[in-house]
Amino acid sequence: MAAPLPVTEGYVPFRGYRTWYRVVGADTEGRAPLLLLHGGPGAAHNYLENLSELARDGRRVILYDQLGCGLSDHPHNPAMWTPELFVEEVGAVRQALGLERVHVFGNSWGGMLAMLYALTQPAGLLSIINNSGPADIPRWVAEVNRLRSLLPPEIQATLQKHEDASTTDSPEYEEAAQVFYQRHVCKVEYPDFVKATFDQLARDPEVYHTMNGPSEFHVIGTLRTWSIADRLGEIRVPTLIISGEDDEVTPATMQIVADGIPNAEWVLMKGCSHMASVEQPELFMATVNAFLNKVEGRG
Repeated sequence: MAAPLPVTEGYVPFRGYRTWYRVVGADTEGRAPLLLLHGGPGAAHNYLENLSELARDGRRVILYDQLGCGLSDHPHNPAMWTPELFVEEVGAVRQALGLERVHVFGNSWGGMLAMLYALTQPAGLLSIINNSGPADIPRWVAEVNRLRSLLPPEIQATLQKHEDASTTDSPEYEEAAQVFYQRHVCKVEYPDFVKATFDQLARDPEVYHTMNGPSEFHVIGTLRTWSIADRLGEIRVPTLIISGEDDEVTPATMQIVADGIPNAEWVLMKGCSHMASVEQPELFMATVNAFLNKVEGRG
């Protein structure tokens, strides 16, 4: 059994509130830390916890809960929840933890956030890894609706009935939604660390409902018209894209990102959905490590 990695936890002050963080491991010569941005928005860090093992390559791995979810403060003010707030929070975490040189990884919404952060041209950003983060929400939604149209007719009818009646919080709707999730979000039985994310999201869904909507395929929140597709050419750092063959963020959706970011590398993981890091963790982490080593001149 591998020796336990050193862990420190604490809070970063941000806009009068507290953002919780965890630092795993320590940096060795020539290696820079990796900052992990979770998805949702509002889905907390838990489902990315297995990626802490990346610290065994000799770098710090930092997880944090974005404001409004998980172990961070939960101010209840829907007007707060904007992409600009969360971009600013990335910078606050970096400054507080002294992450002068850093790689940034983001899954789903976290991938969107990583791209937004890169567009601010921050000093010391070495690379970004976008794991299944779309650059254009309307085009992503069109693809999600295509996937939804392939669900069994009775499942589609149940989803539509509750969306029309605004009863998407009903157990029947949630059960029907799981059919989509098992195909395109996470194909394996949820490990405890993944279940912890969904449980906390159910307890306090304000950020998710405000920005996204009640489910992954009923996007009626403030992000519904969001797009940076025409700005991807401004991203100047080395970029790795990872997505799943059966991902809800489909290959057609991620093609926009791959075509738009100069010299981006794209790894499409066969047989995986939106949580490739959970479904094929060893291959996923080997892919991330190889990219980081190459960026740092060790590949």
